[in-house]
Amino acid sequence: MKKRPVVLKFGTGILAREGGCSLDQAQFRSLCAEIARLVEQGLPVIVVSSAAVAAGVDALGLAKRPSDLAGKQACAAVGQPALMTAYARHLGRHGLRPAQLLLTHDDIFDAGRRGNARVTLNKLLQSPGVVPIINENDSVAVEELRFGDNDRLSAEVAQLVKASLLILLTSADGLLAKSKSSSNNLSKLERIPVVTEISDAFRHVTPDKGEHSTGGMQAKLQAVQSAVEAGIETVIAHGRKKDQVTGAIAGKDVGTRFPARKGRKPSKS
Repeated sequence: MKKRPVVLKFGTGILAREGGCSLDQAQFRSLCAEIARLVEQGLPVIVVSSAAVAAGVDALGLAKRPSDLAGKQACAAVGQPALMTAYARHLGRHGLRPAQLLLTHDDIFDAGRRGNARVTLNKLLQSPGVVPIINENDSVAVEELRFGDNDRLSAEVAQLVKASLLILLTSADGLLAKSKSSSNNLSKLERIPVVTEISDAFRHVTPDKGEHSTGGMQAKLQAVQSAVEAGIETVIAHGRKKDQVTGAIAGKDVGTRFPARKGRKPSKS
């Protein structure tokens, strides 16, 4: 690899239709087109993707998403092939193909398994036209289904491959802060373009999150903190707006940008 890779995290809220019970094919078409533009520029791309449960709800013909853990894990097991089929279909329009990796946090924290994952990812990134698609192994692991919505895993993967940038796509414009309107004195939310001190960002977190998200902004900021402290710049941007990925990589004013901690470089471990 001549260039350090970019890691993109896609949450269920931007990959599934309203209600979280099926995949949004239009979104896959749009996001895969952005991925293709990056690959054309010679930039290696890794995707950390949620939405296996949503795909499984549709595949099993369920009226709604299950609320119990076993039901969610069953949906994830059935939905993961459908999720990869969607990536294969839409990446294939651009002459690309997905490579599936199902990981757990133990695969990252165990030294031997971490090394194996790194070797595999690096080999895939050196393979022309291949885009690694990573999801947590939801049929056996429970962390993503209960807590993090793949946010933490994306930060761990970014550190594993010494990424140049981590982009978390969500259903918000970025980190939002309350402000006072001078005209009517009503409280409103405004996007924060750049955050240089991650510890200050947590005060803007509200308990709100997407209906089918398991992490919310709190989990995203924890992932951001892990990445920037390891020397990886991170952006939180709106996944249903066009050109957010290419804009973030070009340094445009999209989402909220979190510069890497000064003096820190991605770990060699």
